[in-house]
Amino acid sequence: MVAEQLVKRGIRDPRVIAAMEKVPRHLFLPEPMRDRSYDDRPCPIGCGQTISQPYMVAFMTELLAIQSTDKVLEIGTGSGYQTAVLAELARSVYSIERIGELSHRAEEVLTELGYRNVTLKVGDGSEGWFEEAPFDAILVAASAPLLPEPLLLQLKEGGRFVIPVGDLRQQKLILVCREKGRSIAREAARCIFVPLIGSHGWRDGEVSSDDDGEGFPLS
Repeated sequence: MVAEQLVKRGIRDPRVIAAMEKVPRHLFLPEPMRDRSYDDRPCPIGCGQTISQPYMVAFMTELLAIQSTDKVLEIGTGSGYQTAVLAELARSVYSIERIGELSHRAEEVLTELGYRNVTLKVGDGSEGWFEEAPFDAILVAASAPLLPEPLLLQLKEGGRFVIPVGDLRQQKLILVCREKGRSIAREAARCIFVPLIGSHGWRDGEVSSDDDGEGFPLS
């Protein structure tokens, strides 16, 4: 998976590559889906959610340039796979998931694998985690119509923030860097993710059951 799907497509950070090699993706998928664990595609994990394609996990992680001393906020725990990759790189990871069943399942797998630098919470990820802010890096694994203001406010000076922004059918993956008190944004890729539901994302009534793509780029 790493050689064919990541390195050949341009992933270069050796720490990201090592993390992707180490984390057993199949353990984060439901049993019936494990034969597809290392395919280059997103897979359903239940509750209308999916695990992002391996390339997108690596790409978003590489954009954040995470250091071993960093405190990272993840919005959208999902299966916990991206959480584990972040935990391999950062000092600590705080992850929010709005669906309790997914959060509890992810916690079980992460605990079984021995991750002690991860803290999970069930709640509205679009609000962030003010009690633990500021963060060196923020990763949002769901799409928002606009950059959520609370998350921008929780980003440390010199911090990095990656999030898909756009409509429910297609988004731009945006990298925001906090420099000299200003937020500087650039587009990194086109992509499709599940919607970020919350007070600073999409409302439940705005989202249909068809809006279920997650974690793959558009060519």
